Amino acid sequence: MELDLAPRIAGKLSGHGDFHFTHLNPQGEQIDEWDIHNLAVNQGLNDILQVYFQGGTQKPSWFMGLFQGNYAPVASDTAANWAANATECSSYSNATRPAWTPAAPAAQIITNTAAPSTFTFTAIVTLYGAAIVSNNVIGGTAGVLFSEAQFPTPKLVGVGDQLLVTYSYTIASD
Repeated sequence: MELDLAPRIAGKLSGHGDFHFTHLNPQGEQIDEWDIHNLAVNQGLNDILQVYFQGGTQKPSWFMGLFQGNYAPVASDTAANWAANATECSSYSNATRPAWTPAAPAAQIITNTAAPSTFTFTAIVTLYGAAIVSNNVIGGTAGVLFSEAQFPTPKLVGVGDQLLVTYSYTIASD
């Protein structure tokens, strides 16, 4: 007779993140709107575990980045290689990556829907995706990459267009 000595867990913890994008023309009229599920990368997930269970240093701020390379995110991406691998976009008027400023969590969701991260473009650019990272430096390689997502189709933005970005992360116990 063989015994199963593996521990039994009554439930499991799961999480998922979603980006929401609203594309506006220079007159503030909506051009497009779309949602995309993200890939929470290993570096971001390990950071959660380190901060929560090992007393690691909490990241006080998070920032949005966009990319213009036709790049499919992978779990092994990090803040050190993401900007180069995905060809981070810098053609917007912000001096730094826009802040992700979420409200307090409620119902196991944290989101910045009340304060979208805003990009105002200074050139015509084709965008392929977005990321959330703890470093505000455009093209910066320090910090922690939490998640990234590739758009279902490339998105063309023009001079003066704005892209409003919200990110929501939900965690639950099954």
